[in-house]
Amino acid sequence: MVNEPTSAPLLSIVVPVYGVEAYLYQCLESIRADIPAGESDAVELIAVDDASPDGCGAMLRSYAGRDGVRVVHLSSNVGLGLARNAGLDVANGRYVWFVDSDDWLPPGTIAAVLDRLREHQPDVLMLDHLRVHEDGRREVDASSHLLRGVPGVARLADQPQLLRVQHTAWNKVVRRAFLDELELRFFPGWYEDIPFSHPLLIGAEKISVLDRVCYLYRQGRQGAITSTRSGRHFDAFGQYERLMDWVARKHPDERLQAELFQLMISHYLVVVGNDDRLHPHLRRAFFHRVAEHYRRYLPAGGYPMPPGVTGLKHRLVGRGDWLAYSALRQAHRVAGRLRRPAGGADGGAGSAAADEDPNRGQAATTPDAEPAVAADRSGALAGGRLP
Repeated sequence: MVNEPTSAPLLSIVVPVYGVEAYLYQCLESIRADIPAGESDAVELIAVDDASPDGCGAMLRSYAGRDGVRVVHLSSNVGLGLARNAGLDVANGRYVWFVDSDDWLPPGTIAAVLDRLREHQPDVLMLDHLRVHEDGRREVDASSHLLRGVPGVARLADQPQLLRVQHTAWNKVVRRAFLDELELRFFPGWYEDIPFSHPLLIGAEKISVLDRVCYLYRQGRQGAITSTRSGRHFDAFGQYERLMDWVARKHPDERLQAELFQLMISHYLVVVGNDDRLHPHLRRAFFHRVAEHYRRYLPAGGYPMPPGVTGLKHRLVGRGDWLAYSALRQAHRVAGRLRRPAGGADGGAGSAAADEDPNRGQAATTPDAEPAVAADRSGALAGGRLP
């Protein structure tokens, strides 16, 4: 069921919804209340009920028919990526923005986004965000500094650091025709942002950066991918295979491939080292899959080796040396506990590396996700939710 708009808007905001009854009202109202007076025809809000098992469906039915709000109800759960596709299929806006249903927008965001879209008419508009913890504490993202000082519109070749900004869908507003030109859609499975977000930046001729906080990214929600132990974290391998295949076909540039290779291995290392993601009995198998991808995708001309402990882990992956990696990981855990102030909380094995993880913060959107073992999703992959 979809209620049709009366005119084509400039911006479609797509919100996939699953299992977020406690947060959905805040998300939707932060969008509706932020649409400037006189701009109601410029923005449409499309909420996609991904067969949510709680009260989200009823809540969305109460929104259906309100000005600027369109609702899509899916008959069965398809997961975050395909739910986004369902919203995209009915979107009429010249631009599309994917907002996760447990996050929200700060006041003044939509006006700033509309102004920038009209001024620069970019292929991709990149946005800054803050991470908001359960206690209300707001934290700048570790990659936010990479958005500073980007003038006007640029290409990735001119601002290569943008490839290292957290690669999620929700920190980018994308020109719809550009998406169609790239033939980009979301794939099923977890880590769905991997083969979607990077190609946007690689293929864009015009990237604009709105250097202001436009998104509030909730931390600590139980059910987030970053705190869900599951074999489905192995989905990351298929998503990176899709990305590498796309790059090889569309942009076979050695420097780009080397950069993506380093990001991929570093990302895998965050997953394999995090207690909140993998059961101990799966960690060795995951490591060996990482080593397999290392051998398969290692650029002929090499790649920029990270410094310090991260670089050492890269070398151990390259050698396929599970025993040495496991010993290093254990030593790092012990050293972390010794450095921690008395009475401090143990953030887990992956906590230190988590801030470097480009996919942290995904939330479970499928009923087959295993129960979360911790509520803190700040120490895991980003991209919004369990793809």
